Amino acid sequence: MSNNTIMKFGLIGKSIEHSFSPIYFNNKFKKEGISATYERLPLNDISEFDTKIDKNLFKGFNVTIPYKTQIISYLDRLSEGASRIGAVNTIAMEHNQLVGYNTDAIGFETSLIELIEDVQNIRGAIVLGNGGAAKAVFYILESLGIPYLIISRSGIHDYKWLNLHGFGDYNLIINTTPVGMFPHVDACPDIPYHTLNEKFFLFDLIYNPQESLFLSFGKQHGARTQNGLKMLEYQAEAAWTIWNRIE
Repeated sequence: MSNNTIMKFGLIGKSIEHSFSPIYFNNKFKKEGISATYERLPLNDISEFDTKIDKNLFKGFNVTIPYKTQIISYLDRLSEGASRIGAVNTIAMEHNQLVGYNTDAIGFETSLIELIEDVQNIRGAIVLGNGGAAKAVFYILESLGIPYLIISRSGIHDYKWLNLHGFGDYNLIINTTPVGMFPHVDACPDIPYHTLNEKFFLFDLIYNPQESLFLSFGKQHGARTQNGLKMLEYQAEAAWTIWNRIE
């Protein structure tokens, strides 16, 4: 790209009218005097990535729910990390090829450590959800040596099982689902909140609202909590680094 060209970036997802990423990046561009724009690119189906978007006009994309795994078949190649994780949230145009990365892992690990302070404080994790957003969480938990149990509506362990058996020894609860996200702020994952106490840590990938009902109930029972805003900011900066190392 020439120095006079305005760089274009975009967010691929569904129902993304309230997404924070365009606000974050456009504020960043304005503050730092960067000649770039960032726009929402809502798709009703992932197939529209090929039919509705002129990829040659963009230097990079972010990918959000529900397309983090579906997007992979539309890319030319994946980074080693994205390949291992099995999900993509960042795409860079590199030498006319679409290359998939996963910066969610960086964002999640950094913000998780800020919450728990020391991995030794965690006996195990309960992960709510098994979609594309959860894959980076699994990857980081494995790299940190934290055992985890997946709770999903259609998995081996569902919410009915969790309410029957409880959290056991696991004291980190991570919500990777969109349950409770704006505008459905009165919803929350169906878990046994009444058994939580000050030994628990609750992490919600949701950042809008700032305190979901999931986190609010956890805080009421003494648990330490973290929303997904810092994770989003850390992954966004990691994406920016990737986009700007490509010439």
